[in-house]
Amino acid sequence: MPFIHTITNKSVSESQEAALRRRFGEAITLLPGKSEEWLMLALSDERPMAFRANASEDLAMIEVSLYGKAPKEAKNDLTGAITAIVSEELGIRGDHIYITYAETDTWGYDGENF
Repeated sequence: MPFIHTITNKSVSESQEAALRRRFGEAITLLPGKSEEWLMLALSDERPMAFRANASEDLAMIEVSLYGKAPKEAKNDLTGAITAIVSEELGIRGDHIYITYAETDTWGYDGENF
């Protein structure tokens, strides 16, 4: 039950959003036990953002939330994949992309918690 939230200061077209959905769905399988079947995505584009006090460059913040834990190596692989995807699809440099992970042992779905 992963959730990926992409926040960027760029405008994202429908075709770019569709490409992100497709490619993130493929990439999430880098984490053991995770699949596109349970992946939820959110995109917040055209958000005011600054990095190093500079608001004129293209930026992205990616938040990955997971039910359970994933091995550090798998998260490292996913970070590489997400960075490549966002760079290729949105034209954002890798050194202007942050990715965070939040792992939880409680996740609600369909009125109940796992």
